[in-house]
Amino acid sequence: MTIEEWVTYAKELGFAEAAPVDPAALKPNAEVRAMCAADKCHAYGKNWTCPPECGSLETCTARIGAKTKGILVQSVAQLEDSFDIEGMMEAEQNHSARFHTLADKAHAEQKTALCLGTGGCRICGKCAYPEKCRFPDRACASMEGYGLLVNDACAAAGVPYYHGPNTLAYTACILFD
Repeated sequence: MTIEEWVTYAKELGFAEAAPVDPAALKPNAEVRAMCAADKCHAYGKNWTCPPECGSLETCTARIGAKTKGILVQSVAQLEDSFDIEGMMEAEQNHSARFHTLADKAHAEQKTALCLGTGGCRICGKCAYPEKCRFPDRACASMEGYGLLVNDACAAAGVPYYHGPNTLAYTACILFD
């Protein structure tokens, strides 16, 4: 599939935004990785797709640099207010389901597709770490785990990062050889 076909497919899946992104414009950042090391999400060193297990910043930079084209996708949810936890959880579940459908198709088309999701991998309810990953062919690291500042990635793709008050956006990308 061409990137334009991927954009169309992503929009058919229900993503609010889908746009081509040049992997060369995605610059992993040590400060973003440092935020991961602060372990506020309690996944640092406890999940195969999070740092440090997803690879060093240099390794992640090289993996991104090996790709020639990509697509950035985003789900946008309208919340009742900034305390709408149920709306946030529903939005995350919907985004995750759409993203894994997209990622599964990407891996079926190109085994080496680099799928970078929102937050840590959510395929399993609890990561098998330190035991062997149960789904290594489907597991997706996060954009942040790879050191990407999501706002910068959105700018590189021409996709808004902020969609107004009481909205929540989940962003992910898939990069191809």
